[in-house]
Amino acid sequence: MQLLRSLLFTTGLFVGTAIYAVIVLALCWLPGQRLYAVARSWSRMQLWMLKVSCGLTHKIEGVENIIPGAHISMWKHSSAWETIAQAGIFPAQAWVLKRELMWIPLVGWALHFLKPIAINRGAGASAVNQVVDQGKQRLAQGLWILIFPEGTRTAPGESKKYGVSGFLLASRAGCKIVPVAHNAGNFWPRRGWVKKPGVIHVTIGPAIDAAGRDPRELSREVSAWIDAKVAAMPGA
Repeated sequence: MQLLRSLLFTTGLFVGTAIYAVIVLALCWLPGQRLYAVARSWSRMQLWMLKVSCGLTHKIEGVENIIPGAHISMWKHSSAWETIAQAGIFPAQAWVLKRELMWIPLVGWALHFLKPIAINRGAGASAVNQVVDQGKQRLAQGLWILIFPEGTRTAPGESKKYGVSGFLLASRAGCKIVPVAHNAGNFWPRRGWVKKPGVIHVTIGPAIDAAGRDPRELSREVSAWIDAKVAAMPGA
């Protein structure tokens, strides 16, 4: 039964995403901040569908740590859930994502108008420079930057070395980093169709001042905080 419910949700996710992509394209003339309201609506609709169809909800701690201004949010990456949830939790953001997503009909076209930073993950230093250069532009436009520093999804209990680009951007732009830990991977695995019922725990950490700091030092601080929070969550 849970497999059937999960397949129902997944079908709704694909269809709903296509519909919202058309809405974004129809409203592409709106300023970026206002257009992002469509992405926020999409996120909250999908989370509602996930609750109704699969019995999977979430609980957030630390919302007060989403500070005014434009900064960088860095999320644990263990499932597809956080790629949906972040748009409904944080202010308007520019997402750092793999460029292949921009090639998807409708969805990729809509993403273009939401001003992501679409990188070639195999490009090495040029991808890092792209994140720094375009990230500064997006921050100046009042947009947060969303980064999954592990790059790819990791199984519960695992952690990958964090990429340097987001930390270098934060150091040079003089903004803050807001780390986000969660245990979504325990309920929505990175592989497989079944979404387990339950409550995903999300903890938004205090903002970390990154101005002028060593990116490697920032990486160690953020990864240690996220790993410790995830390890203390139910089901870890």
